Amino acid sequence: MITEKNIEQKLVKEVKNAGGLAMKFVSPGFDGVPDRIILMPGCKVAFAEIKAPGKKLRPLQERRKWQLESLGFSVFCIDNLETIGGVVDEIYTA
Repeated sequence: MITEKNIEQKLVKEVKNAGGLAMKFVSPGFDGVPDRIILMPGCKVAFAEIKAPGKKLRPLQERRKWQLESLGFSVFCIDNLETIGGVVDEIYTA
């Protein structure tokens, strides 16, 4: 069974293999931020919220996603292993 932890570990590994960092993102006093901030070569920055398969963003997480996207950042919600490669490619080639 695939868990949120498995998905997060694979994301970190794939980003590292592409030359980037997928750092844990914690913002005290500002709840609902995505789990990871992804930094790729060429000053490319995106955020990722990791969910167990089939799980959806909570309302506060949706609001934070909207806030970050309105500032021009990409925010990905990843709930399966199969989409990680496409997300990493999309950030890298943005």
